[in-house]
Amino acid sequence: MANGRGDGSTDKKSPAESSKGTGRSPTPSLSIPSAIPSEIPTELPSGFPSKLPSGFPSGLPSDFPSDFPSELPSGLESLFAAPAGDEVPYYMLKKGDCFDTSVSRPGQAAKRSCRTPHDAEVVKVTELKGGYATDAALKKAAAGLCEASLARTEAQHAAGTVRGTLVQYPDTAGYKLGIDKVACSLTADVGGGDRKFTAPLK
Repeated sequence: MANGRGDGSTDKKSPAESSKGTGRSPTPSLSIPSAIPSEIPTELPSGFPSKLPSGFPSGLPSDFPSDFPSELPSGLESLFAAPAGDEVPYYMLKKGDCFDTSVSRPGQAAKRSCRTPHDAEVVKVTELKGGYATDAALKKAAAGLCEASLARTEAQHAAGTVRGTLVQYPDTAGYKLGIDKVACSLTADVGGGDRKFTAPLK
């Protein structure tokens, strides 16, 4: 996942031929034997082996691996919801959600009550459309989708209330997997500072 954090700015097919005939559709038929054999053979046909070849394996190999990797490769965890707690991937956020961010986990968001101190609030959630070959192209498209909504919401607040913007979007690998959400948020501080929002944005 990727983030763009700003300092007040945003990073006729022809008709089918009809068959000629009686007009009835053919129906499948099923033949069943009229008699069932009264005896079951007790001997194998000549030439049929009476037992399995002597070299046929009787069990699993003794050197079968006893342990498998217990962790996903690094970097994939941000594509999936956290198993517990309040941390979710950014693309599960909804408009009006308040959350804290983490520099070390940019694709994640720790949801918070909007009445308690928090880093950011989602102003808009939208979707990317089209093809993007690079992360830079995705970043530019995501910023463009957020720009007007973020500016409009920020303008409704007293100067200094909002000090930054946060645009969360997928990287090219995530986009190829079908992750197309963009979360547009306003932040209480720039670059993860100490200042927090303590109430929902209006």
